[in-house]
Amino acid sequence: MTEATRPVTVLISALGGEGGGVMTDWILAAAREQNLIVQATSVPGVAQRTGATTYYIEVFGEKLQPGKPEPIMALYPQAGDIDLMVATELAEAARACQNGFVTPNRTTLISSSHRFYLLDEKMGMADSRLDADALEAAARTMAKRVVIGDFARAAREAGTVINAVMLGAIAGTGILPISAQALENAIKGEGKAVDANLRGFAYGLSVARGDVVELKTPMRKPAPVAEAVPAPTVLERLRDRIARDYPAPSTEIVMEGAARVFDYQDENYARLYLDRMDRVLAAETKADGDYSATREAGRHLALWMTYEDVIRVAQIKTRTGRIDHVRKGSGAKDEQPVIVTEFLKPGLDEFSSLMPAFIARPLLGWAERTGRRDKFNIGLHIRTNTIFGFALLRMMAAFKPLRRSGYRYGVEQALIERWLAAIEAALPHDTAFAREIAETARLIKGYSDTHRRGTRNFQRLFEAIVDPTLAAVNAGPDVYANAAAALATARKAALADPEGDALDKMLMKLGRVAAA
Repeated sequence: MTEATRPVTVLISALGGEGGGVMTDWILAAAREQNLIVQATSVPGVAQRTGATTYYIEVFGEKLQPGKPEPIMALYPQAGDIDLMVATELAEAARACQNGFVTPNRTTLISSSHRFYLLDEKMGMADSRLDADALEAAARTMAKRVVIGDFARAAREAGTVINAVMLGAIAGTGILPISAQALENAIKGEGKAVDANLRGFAYGLSVARGDVVELKTPMRKPAPVAEAVPAPTVLERLRDRIARDYPAPSTEIVMEGAARVFDYQDENYARLYLDRMDRVLAAETKADGDYSATREAGRHLALWMTYEDVIRVAQIKTRTGRIDHVRKGSGAKDEQPVIVTEFLKPGLDEFSSLMPAFIARPLLGWAERTGRRDKFNIGLHIRTNTIFGFALLRMMAAFKPLRRSGYRYGVEQALIERWLAAIEAALPHDTAFAREIAETARLIKGYSDTHRRGTRNFQRLFEAIVDPTLAAVNAGPDVYANAAAALATARKAALADPEGDALDKMLMKLGRVAAA
């Protein structure tokens, strides 16, 4: 088939709920309005974020002539043969490039710059997000022409779905033998959310034509996270103390940390956070450091002191801001009811975390010895749009004053004190080593078996690297520098494999011995 007679090929990759099927229908309707020969097929994705649904369209620029046979079109896209690739999310654009559907001699790529994280990115023990800049750079290298914009944001501002904005960008490229007016008519012909869809279409059209590079209206501010406005006098006192005592490189982090800890528990807990941070600050000031260890310790200490338990989960799930976010995300109107079902699966660890230590410790010990620690998980489906379901979670959140008397609170505080003492001890010798000790807090996260594995790996790093280095007599700078490098390498191995196998191999390779 010659270039003159071949169809224009379009491949659309869209996630669930983004209207990829509707966008395809709009293109088909516009093509038929102009009496063009067109065909579309689709392949559904595996799940919400393990694979997008793809839609393949072929459009002949020639009008359908009476009496002439219609050409035979392909049902599936072929690598190297796509004229227009449309991706509603940046990782999907990169996936299309990887699969050969984007080529520098033929393909125009349209992609939104926003991210909807993959399962692997969410499940990683550390920050497993893909580098968005690298994804975009790869896309620009692979394609003949690239149109990238924050189309998701534009859709929110227009009050529509991203498919309308992407359709406008398609029209703006001029790749399809379909006029922009015909595509607008297709939106009008559907008769649903016409005004909002046309606003989104107009923005996408402008971006593709190079008329605008940013939205004309500012992005709405997100709903406040706090459950209620905290007493201003409390936060003001905390902030005044931080502004007075902490240097500029660490002020912002420590302020955010104090606010988070205060929201999690109370003013006394926030003051405990600052008292602990004062110790790190004093040690780094004495060591004449650059306060990078203070900054990292402040970040990780705030996260650690606000560990997730059943109280915290209930607190977050019943906040006004979250409820508003769910309603907005569902696209429901003010008068429409929204059913919200919370899926929870607490187990023995979660229940025992609020028990006194003298009860929880033997109970967990018995469960561990008998292999039953994960046998008591209970699957709960709680509808928080009902009075009973919401009241049940609010009752769980009301146990917050009892948290300090619970077993897990004591365990976490003991580990935190061990971690802080190590940072203080390392700072006079080597700030880089102290920073790496602060980073080991990344390992402790989650709950149940995830939390147990992370805690085990954390303790092994201390036993294999941190404690022996700090206990060394007359250790020189090289000893601490080597320990910092070893700790960073071992920490990354532990984050890559929470089961601990990679950590075992790395510790053996580094010549370090850790308790099993």
